[in-house]
Amino acid sequence: MARYCYVYVLRSLADHQFYVGLTRDLRARLQSHNKGLIASTKRRIPFELVYWEGCLNDSDAVQREKYLKTAWRKRYIKTRLRRYLTG
Repeated sequence: MARYCYVYVLRSLADHQFYVGLTRDLRARLQSHNKGLIASTKRRIPFELVYWEGCLNDSDAVQREKYLKTAWRKRYIKTRLRRYLTG
């Protein structure tokens, strides 16, 4: 069985902003973010994983990551997580 490539969305507990990324090991990547090992997010720790998608190949995952990093991302994520984000 092939390993999935994951597109994920983290939410900073410090500033409540989202971060979109791509990885093959979701658990390890979340730990790296929360340990401050990722330069682009280390000033915004801690993070919680709020959304992820598994893709069967890298090219699909890269395209999905690009989409989630566009202006539509905010609308899509907020709609998708409406109940969670509003308590």
